[in-house]
Amino acid sequence: MTNADITENQVELKRKLTLPLLTLYGLGVTVGAGIYVLVGATAAQAGLYAPISFLIAAAVVSFTGFTYAEMSTRYPVSAGEAAYVRAGLNSRTLTLIVGLLVAASGIVSSAAVSIGAAAYVGEIISLPPVFLTTAIILIVGALAVWGILESVFIAAIFTVIELGGLSLVIYYGISSDPAILTELGDLVPPFEISVWGGILSASLLAFFAFVGFEDIANVAEEVVEPHKTLPWGIILTLLVATIAYFLVVSVVVLIVPMAELAGSAAPLALVFEKSGNATGGIFHLIAIVATTNGVLIQIIMASRVIYGLAKQKNLPSFLATVHPVTRTPLIATAVIVALVLIFATLLPIDRLAQATSSIVLTVFFLVNLSLIRLKMTSDEPTGNVFVVPIWVPVLGVISSTALLVTGLLPL
Repeated sequence: MTNADITENQVELKRKLTLPLLTLYGLGVTVGAGIYVLVGATAAQAGLYAPISFLIAAAVVSFTGFTYAEMSTRYPVSAGEAAYVRAGLNSRTLTLIVGLLVAASGIVSSAAVSIGAAAYVGEIISLPPVFLTTAIILIVGALAVWGILESVFIAAIFTVIELGGLSLVIYYGISSDPAILTELGDLVPPFEISVWGGILSASLLAFFAFVGFEDIANVAEEVVEPHKTLPWGIILTLLVATIAYFLVVSVVVLIVPMAELAGSAAPLALVFEKSGNATGGIFHLIAIVATTNGVLIQIIMASRVIYGLAKQKNLPSFLATVHPVTRTPLIATAVIVALVLIFATLLPIDRLAQATSSIVLTVFFLVNLSLIRLKMTSDEPTGNVFVVPIWVPVLGVISSTALLVTGLLPL
């Protein structure tokens, strides 16, 4: 077959992502606006015990994380969640619904993060927020179509900067008040219904900070040795994120007065108020990088989901077009960018964040349910499949449902 015989629809995605790049990809979308923006809102509900809310959210996510580790090695394809549900629940309708929900979570999350990024940039460049939001989305969209290795490499650099920012929070927080190391016991909550009600309610917001690890499954067709790389990418992403979140939130709630923290849209920056303008300015730039990185990676993920759904014949085939030069799904990416622009200009950031958490928890429920049914109706897979015991997806169903319901109750 000659090059002239190859159409764009026949061009495949290229396997470029190794374990370090994949882990940084997962961390890039996970360690982003959630921890940089929503700590104040979480503390407003949980108070001093906000770190416990993050640990509860981590526990909920961990069960589903191991479910994804098995499912992603059973079915290492783009639009992974849709493929999982189709295999486990054997419903074409649910398959399409789950795929669209996953894409929607990426779109809504990108919109929320782009608003935060524009707010940070707006403190440096005096331009209308809508203009800045639009510019950020368009620039990031161009990066997303450039190429998977190029865009993920840029995201990896941004991720290292993000983690550096969180390290700065921990370092300057402890160095400004070393006595907080003796106050860690204060973070253990008493067994009181009112206290735990606030902690559990705040866990839904804390959960938003973990949204992103599941995006790893949606670049499966671009991962080198997916059966080995995908499970470790998921596990390392969750482990690093959990440790970083607990340390950062613990330092922040012990250093910053609760009245200031609960009302702040940029809570981590409050740690640097006593450190001088230079350090605060550096952290401010890091926050811009973190939020912009979140937009980039979510757009990449959502475009791969749309591409995967089209490739699986659940959406029009033109959305599965891969450009022969960039080897990226150009049309699917353009559609996602357009939708992100619409949501970012119509809805506020808090509603977008809550909507993202609810969408993702619904997807988690269905993915866990799919693995349960697969384990009950078929033999254990052989070969290079990461296998977990059935109680893992069972606890994934229970914990995801409990957190989703808790978020809906007026606690």
